[in-house]
Amino acid sequence: MSLSPWLKSPFTDLTGAIVSHQWYDECADIELKALDCLEAYGLDRGIKKCDTLMKDFTECSLKIKQFKRMFALRFERQRQYLMGERSKEDHYAKAPEYDSY
Repeated sequence: MSLSPWLKSPFTDLTGAIVSHQWYDECADIELKALDCLEAYGLDRGIKKCDTLMKDFTECSLKIKQFKRMFALRFERQRQYLMGERSKEDHYAKAPEYDSY
């Protein structure tokens, strides 16, 4: 994973903040904590010390586990439908009744 630009210049300093999650509510706090940790330890030691924060930020921004779970549920529903364990009407979960929240 590359965290530092190959060539450092004033242009990279100006454009470095464009690709950031600080504009979004969901991952902004985790990104800030990870970058603070990297700044505290430096890039070389920070990659080892801040590994858990970096993994949490990667999961928050890419949602790999969420998509794997969604696909696993979809494939299981399809398997149950094809094996006859689930009817066509029950293929997908029913929407909740209006105003039932």
